[in-house]
Amino acid sequence: MATEDPTNAQPPQFSLPDYSQLIMEAIDALNEPNGSSKSAISKHIESAHADLPAIHSMRLTQHLNKMKQSGQLVLVKNNYMKPDPNAPPKRGRGRPPKPKEPLPPGTVLPPPRPRGRPPKPRDPFAPPPNPKSTGGTGRPRGRPPKKAKPSSAAAPASAPPPAPGAKRGRGRPPKVKPAVAPVGC
Repeated sequence: MATEDPTNAQPPQFSLPDYSQLIMEAIDALNEPNGSSKSAISKHIESAHADLPAIHSMRLTQHLNKMKQSGQLVLVKNNYMKPDPNAPPKRGRGRPPKPKEPLPPGTVLPPPRPRGRPPKPRDPFAPPPNPKSTGGTGRPRGRPPKKAKPSSAAAPASAPPPAPGAKRGRGRPPKVKPAVAPVGC
């Protein structure tokens, strides 16, 4: 009584060759002089193999990037092509190193220089530096502390003194207008 339940069925296994092999076959079949684009490679693989997985485009992108990094493919203006066997190897960034001359046998190399600027020479007769020394001006560093204002000298003559306990509002206080006597005829 071995009946198969369709809900427990496993997904079908795809019998495709390796993606790198499919990509190389597509580039050979398309045979474009300036290389083949990713979409042209994908369309060729889709037309040749009908049983592609749902993640075909993601796998294609991953394999194209791997093949580009390993040097199996060259990317020129968004087109993939096989590298030219006669082309010189691709150089890295920056200036190439100078060719090294062979050293005579028995030569001992000095240790390499440390990175950065060398320290200034110290005067052996100078007094040791004071750790609490300021810049030499006699004044401490930073902004000086606020000084308390005397209450009578700082208040302007036109503004009335604020009521004790009342907070001042934000901004400039309004201008006090003098009382005008009514004009009578």
